[in-house]
Amino acid sequence: MGHTHTMETAEFIETLDREGRLLAAAAAAAAEAGTDAKVPTCPQWQVRDLLRHMGTVHRWAAAFVAEGHTAHRPVGGLPDLDGAELMDWFREGHRYLVGILSSAAPDVECWQFLPAPSPLVFWARRQAHETAVHRVDAESARGGAPSAIDPAFALDGIDELLCGFHARPRSRVRSGEPRLLRVRATDENGGAWTVRLSAEPPVTERDGPADADCEVSGPAAQLYLALWNRRPFPQVTGDTSVAALWSGKSAV
Repeated sequence: MGHTHTMETAEFIETLDREGRLLAAAAAAAAEAGTDAKVPTCPQWQVRDLLRHMGTVHRWAAAFVAEGHTAHRPVGGLPDLDGAELMDWFREGHRYLVGILSSAAPDVECWQFLPAPSPLVFWARRQAHETAVHRVDAESARGGAPSAIDPAFALDGIDELLCGFHARPRSRVRSGEPRLLRVRATDENGGAWTVRLSAEPPVTERDGPADADCEVSGPAAQLYLALWNRRPFPQVTGDTSVAALWSGKSAV
């Protein structure tokens, strides 16, 4: 199942646009109590930290595409902004990124850090997921019911996380004893992944063997947030220590 290719660049940009607006609205509502309002899903953060981080990441991502940088550049320093000024600065950076991605040539060449059909697809996809997960953080600070996450987008995000992020040498999800973790989305068009854990970086196989040491399952949107450590796993069967290993070691 090549989940990557089921979503087009335009859909990722549309999702990024919507998620950034939802993030701003939730952050503004949470910040009515002050931008030092806590972010329950990222306990070390306050709303101002979330906005400074996201505004900086949006501008960092946009620069690769806008300026065609072919080598890695570090994320810039965080701005010393707060309150309404910080909200405006976040919104401006988000709009700028959406505009850059929307107007970029499909064959634009620039640096990317996970496999993707093209750098433009990579950045549109990565920023849509980055913004969606942090939108959930902003909504947790605001309280109330979170906005929905589209199951197809959640499946793509699970695939990006398992087959992209955690295939890299810097993944810390390691196990002295080899273990198999199965991740299964229970939605109508759900996918399944088998993650081989060992002393090396995890190796994920789409639709791999089902007989794992542990299976985490549930609706794609809930699994997506659980794998990003924003929610508990909806359902865990088998050896729960394998799911706990993921939760303890997988922070990116």
